Amino acid sequence: MVYLVYRCLKDHGLPSINVKTTGGRGGADAAELTPLLPDSIIRNTTIDNFLNEIAREKPIQFTSEQLDRYTQHRSAELGSGGYGAVYKGMLPNGLDIAVKVLHEHMGSEVTEQQFMAEVGTLWRTNHANLIRLIGFCFDAGMQALVYEFMAKRSLDKYLFDPRHTVGPVELLSIAVGVARGLRYLHEECQKKIIHYDVKAGNVLLDGSLHPKLTDFGIAQLLSRARPHASVHEARGTFGYMAPEAIHVGTAPITEKCDVYSFGLLLFEVIGRRKNMDNSAPDSHKWLPLLAWNMYERGELKDLVKECHHYPPVAVEDEEKLKETAERMCKVAFLCVQEKPEARPTMSMVVNMLEGHVEIPPPPYPFGWMYPQAASLSSGSTKELTLIAA
Repeated sequence: MVYLVYRCLKDHGLPSINVKTTGGRGGADAAELTPLLPDSIIRNTTIDNFLNEIAREKPIQFTSEQLDRYTQHRSAELGSGGYGAVYKGMLPNGLDIAVKVLHEHMGSEVTEQQFMAEVGTLWRTNHANLIRLIGFCFDAGMQALVYEFMAKRSLDKYLFDPRHTVGPVELLSIAVGVARGLRYLHEECQKKIIHYDVKAGNVLLDGSLHPKLTDFGIAQLLSRARPHASVHEARGTFGYMAPEAIHVGTAPITEKCDVYSFGLLLFEVIGRRKNMDNSAPDSHKWLPLLAWNMYERGELKDLVKECHHYPPVAVEDEEKLKETAERMCKVAFLCVQEKPEARPTMSMVVNMLEGHVEIPPPPYPFGWMYPQAASLSSGSTKELTLIAA
């Protein structure tokens, strides 16, 4: 079967991802939309061999007709966002896929930018903690990206659901997995990749709760010789963005903005709730500040008891959960330091989470929002509202 795939690759060549020239809008361009792998080849190739071929080659080019068949005309929507809707599908060989169809109302220029950022980034990467891009479609009827399917969906939807029991080992494993994915992007790729939108909604979980970072629509590739990114406007999701990403121009934009976002993600992983909960008492509205105040009082191990809707854990897991909470929160405090140079690299983050190095005492990280650390009992509603605004 692998030989059949190889022959098809050799005969048809690899797809172009230049949407300026591969438009599929009639004329000579239409011929370029012939699928790289016809259904008959995919059907007769085992899933393992198929995925191995994808890992070694560029993404497969599909037609809109193929993707309509694979998704049963987009009958099973998994979710939607600002750039597109995602549908579940299945290839002829039985491999489950997720098809992200880009919104047409965004305009051709925005669609092309989103498309090229995702494809241009992901076909260069191959890591266990990054979503696998299987293929794409860019023709007159559909602009879509085809990914592997992740059974547990997004991290926020799974962890924030109190019906799911997740132990301390799984929580730490999720955090370490995301950290490894970011380490790969920042330090191990041929070109440095800044994601810009690290958040719980952009981490997907498979059936074994193995995390994979996704949504590279605003990612940026940098030469190793360039220390800073060229950014002229804010990028990312408010609530996860670093100070320099919000106030563009105040400090150089580097991969450290991803480190900051990862720190905020860590609080949500251990707390199993959103960082901002306006329905909570004033002292518990913003989880990072709650964690800091408990850290100052020497009560960080008890943070999980303070989080709302946290499902009960087995008695034997309770002490391990407290230790995990303390480790992850200390790392998070270091990641969310105001100045980029004060934040650790993702290599150091991985080492600290895995216990290979000692975690240094973190300085107070929220000085750019609060001149002084306020105690939980005296924290005002006004102060907490400023964070949510």
